[in-house]
Amino acid sequence: MKCIALYHTRFEDLGTFAAPLARRGYEITYRHAGATPLSDEQWCDTDLVVILGGPLGAADSARYPWLAGEIAGLTLRLARKRPTLGICLGAQLMAVALGGAVVGRQHPDGTTAKEIGWSSLTIGADAGPLTTLRGVQVLHWHGDNILLPEHLRALASSFGTPCQAFALDMFALAIQFHAEFDTAALEEWLSGHAVELSQAGIDLHQLREQSTRHGPALARAGPAMLEQWLSHMAAGATRAVEPH
Repeated sequence: MKCIALYHTRFEDLGTFAAPLARRGYEITYRHAGATPLSDEQWCDTDLVVILGGPLGAADSARYPWLAGEIAGLTLRLARKRPTLGICLGAQLMAVALGGAVVGRQHPDGTTAKEIGWSSLTIGADAGPLTTLRGVQVLHWHGDNILLPEHLRALASSFGTPCQAFALDMFALAIQFHAEFDTAALEEWLSGHAVELSQAGIDLHQLREQSTRHGPALARAGPAMLEQWLSHMAAGATRAVEPH
């Protein structure tokens, strides 16, 4: 089976998700979403496409025209109910492809409010694989909020972020947070996002301490969530082809 992981900045990769995907038999190929975009055939036929995070926004297509092509490819793929996983920016692009929107995250006084750091999620009662993350601190790293189209509902939330995750049946999952984060890559993230962190006033020493404290639990729970989703997806595909 083929898995294409579309990245937007090289150090935001599959992290702890790579091992469970390999165990499932996926052959993983990394592609930069702008430099090596997918063809329509690849969008439609690849067994699994993972859209990773990055510092861009879903509304940045005026400056990065290839983002519009990425959204168009997602629209094509999701309409065909092909297995798709979106993480952070990937989740935002999936929401836009489905008719939703992305808006800047704000404090009650209207000022910009980035969510960068570790905290737990509020997870709905019927959230499927996400229930493995209940009570687990996850890494947040975004400045935008997802507005879902009316036919979809949020599966998880956090303070100031009403939609932290959503799904389409069993074939597509979108998470705004970083369940794939591997603490071994922390210094790459801190240096790669140095300007954003400085502008947001993030205490790097505190972020390092939080990552050391909470990273090991996420390294167990994140892959467990992915394993459950892959199992649910495979079960759904089997039922879809069974004779009636």
